[in-house]
Amino acid sequence: MSTLPLLHELLIQPFTEFGFMRRAWIAGLALSLSTGPVGTLLILRRLTLMGDAMSHALLPGAALGFMLAGLSLPALGLGAFVAGLLVAALAHQVARLTAQREESALAAFYLMALASGVMLVSLKGTSVDLMHLLFGNILAADAQTLPLVAGVASLTLLLLAIFIRPLVADTLDPGFLRLVWPSGAGWMRPLYMLLLVTNLVAGFLTLGTLMSVGLLVLPAAAARFWSRNLGTQMVLATLIGALASTAGLLLSYHAQLPTGPAIVLSAGAVYLGSLILGRIDSLRARHLAPLTSQGDSR
Repeated sequence: MSTLPLLHELLIQPFTEFGFMRRAWIAGLALSLSTGPVGTLLILRRLTLMGDAMSHALLPGAALGFMLAGLSLPALGLGAFVAGLLVAALAHQVARLTAQREESALAAFYLMALASGVMLVSLKGTSVDLMHLLFGNILAADAQTLPLVAGVASLTLLLLAIFIRPLVADTLDPGFLRLVWPSGAGWMRPLYMLLLVTNLVAGFLTLGTLMSVGLLVLPAAAARFWSRNLGTQMVLATLIGALASTAGLLLSYHAQLPTGPAIVLSAGAVYLGSLILGRIDSLRARHLAPLTSQGDSR
């Protein structure tokens, strides 16, 4: 009987006792709803490093918003959104007009964007302001943050429900998509980049620039070790993101650790566990299962 009060104190009391923990938890769950499917498509497209680059590209726009309006959520979000789209558009144009690959152009622009953002923050802000932009603080989620994250999640799920088939077709066989839908095929990559940037902005406003890509990539990467079905991967990625958000918040609360890194490390722990024990292409499936079957046949 003594176990139940202990579990209540460890797992439930922080959320029932403190409003900031409840708001952070809701923000993490809403963020997981959209980053799970978007991250699954990101890995399917083999653009994981592009997602990381795009998360850094948000910083100069957020820094300009900070210089103009301080730590104002609308200013930070709008600035980050415009900066992300601008960097993506510039990289695409360089790849279209020159022989350089889009990934190389994106790497160049994101490095310049990251350095520019840090420089802009240093002109007006302090090291505390810079740390806030880089690492965020989901515990500070308020009445402005929650509707924004919920709106991003709702918009993402709506657009995915409508365009999931052409988005997947554009990923796997863009030539076939252009053949069967010539008028709409060209819009699928810009649509996906819009979803990616929008979710990175939502992650940036809660987890910060450096941590925003964590919930986008790690749950989706972990889900691939458990199923080959794309829909199942999206559901698993969403559940893993929700679990990591909850575990990270509790770890941060009890161990007095930074919340954003605790959430991302929780997602990383699930990824490592899936890498070792997953059903599909994991270390266990590739190396231990064949040895076990050979032993049984003998």
